[in-house]
Amino acid sequence: MEKKSIFSLKKKTDVVVVGAGHAGCEAALACARLGLDTVLFTVSVESIALMPCNPSIGGSSKGHLVREVDALGGEMGKAIDKTFLQSRMLNESKGPAVHSLRAQADKAQYSKYMRVTLENTPHLSIRQTEVAQLLCEGGTITGVRTVSGALYECRACILCTGTYLNARCIYGEVSTFTGPNGLMAATHLTQSMLDLGIRMRRFKTGTPARIDKRSIDFSTLEEQKGDERVVPFSFETDPDSVQIPQMSCYLTYTTERTHEIIRENLDRSPLFSGMIEGTGPRYCPSIEDKVVRFPDRNRHQVFLEPEGRDINEIYIGGMSSSLPEDVQEKMYRSVIGLENAHIVKNAYAIEYDCIDATQLKPSLEFRNIRGLFSGGQLNGSSGYEEAAAQGLVAGINAARYITGQDPFILDRSEGYIGVLIDDLVTKETQEPYRMMTSRAEYRLLLRQDNADLRLTEKGYQIGLIDKNRYEKFCKKRELIEKEIFRVQNLPIGANAHVQAFLEDHGSTALKTSVTLAELIRRPELDYTVLKELDPDRGTIPEDVAEQVNISIKYDGYIRRQLQQVKQFLRLEEKKIPSDIDYEKVNSLRIEARQKLSKIRPVSIGQASRISGVSPADISVLLVYLESHRKAINDKE
Repeated sequence: MEKKSIFSLKKKTDVVVVGAGHAGCEAALACARLGLDTVLFTVSVESIALMPCNPSIGGSSKGHLVREVDALGGEMGKAIDKTFLQSRMLNESKGPAVHSLRAQADKAQYSKYMRVTLENTPHLSIRQTEVAQLLCEGGTITGVRTVSGALYECRACILCTGTYLNARCIYGEVSTFTGPNGLMAATHLTQSMLDLGIRMRRFKTGTPARIDKRSIDFSTLEEQKGDERVVPFSFETDPDSVQIPQMSCYLTYTTERTHEIIRENLDRSPLFSGMIEGTGPRYCPSIEDKVVRFPDRNRHQVFLEPEGRDINEIYIGGMSSSLPEDVQEKMYRSVIGLENAHIVKNAYAIEYDCIDATQLKPSLEFRNIRGLFSGGQLNGSSGYEEAAAQGLVAGINAARYITGQDPFILDRSEGYIGVLIDDLVTKETQEPYRMMTSRAEYRLLLRQDNADLRLTEKGYQIGLIDKNRYEKFCKKRELIEKEIFRVQNLPIGANAHVQAFLEDHGSTALKTSVTLAELIRRPELDYTVLKELDPDRGTIPEDVAEQVNISIKYDGYIRRQLQQVKQFLRLEEKKIPSDIDYEKVNSLRIEARQKLSKIRPVSIGQASRISGVSPADISVLLVYLESHRKAINDKE
């Protein structure tokens, strides 16, 4: 009898996105909105845009990323505006460069919002299954194969696997090969990536326990309310629509008894026993780490944050752990207000495979595999916001790769997204990367309040900002420019009314006439306060007034940073040929040759930021490139 052939499902699409976390959602939406047929693969449709750790969006520097994603046409800002429980502007006592939004999310509603958005986006389909293999021909991605053997041919593929690759969740002696929240791990794709020559790493993160709020004594805790006037994340959200009843968060502290329990059980901690192999995040350590690293501290802050309006789970921020279950119960119950705490979900650590991101171009395409892109925690970053930013850029560039356009690349002077990606692909991160304002050299220019002014034009050119939104943006920009010009040229005389006003506001009296702009620059005054001296001022929208005030008050500092950016761009504009052989560059130190050959920087600027490449090496490289350019010109 003749043997029947096995039927193999075969489909074609433009783009395959692997993983439906925050990176995958933004990547898939970007590709589909740019008109490309896109298939989004996930191990579970219920885990779309999942928040397995803190159910919050934004925070110091991370709020900048969300605002930038929104300005470019991404979805995260709109999603959190629709689903937040509490919103606060952080660092308001400091300068505007570090102001940053943070909102607690209703994690179930956030996930639902994003799933509905994906399911109703033209050109986008969702497929629940595990991708097991990447298919390449001649150094170009051609498709993927699922665990069932189904083949999906594609012109580009974006890997956004988060913490699922060979994931292992650990607490105490318990070790389960699952992804976050007990979801199925992806156990096949790592080997396929290794077979293609992709360098892999093993990182670790963790999450604290969830506690039933009915078992918490809130009377002993410090209540933290949201802002009286909520500022939305998305520039498209009507500010009046987000003025809703907010849920409170609470602050408490560990005790000396907490630390004693931890120290007594360090031998049972997988983190210290050697059971955990992956490298954890420096800036989000477990409570065991904190107690060991800071032995003189007798208490640590603990934040109690709700996970939803209709559920009782409370997130215990600041106390991630991988200690055994019995130790966790003692430990959490030693915290002020948690004496009778009932644990709903144990804390755990999670190990997962990720890549060495220096294998990527600044476009987030693999240097050695055309059409293969990567975004999110797979690139060695941490955080939902960092993931969304990378996913959006990877999605944009996958679409531009298919349509034959130049890649979209933000440099460090244009956005926190540019800083994030440049650091990942250049600096050989040895631990999960977290965005911080201190990483941005030009943070006074890259404020969260002006993300639309910096990036909406780019989003419109890319095709993710529609004409209606763009026209509204242009009107706002024009109004800002006109108002700044008017204020800079509006004279304020030294009359009795003005002098009395200044005295009332603790400001020095005038000796002669000045402009309104000069008064705005005084520390004790601002554009809003000075309305009394400017009776002809019309109705100015709040966001426009904010830009006018900041632009004038910090004018000198802004000009200085703009000058620094000019110097930075001179090095960025000095491109390095992609085929350069660094072994032929005489006088380069051995370490510099090795690092330059590995990372393959696209410009002198990027080369100068590589660890192990000295200023002297850059000088040698500049001389070589100039002689190389002259040699080519002589031949022509």
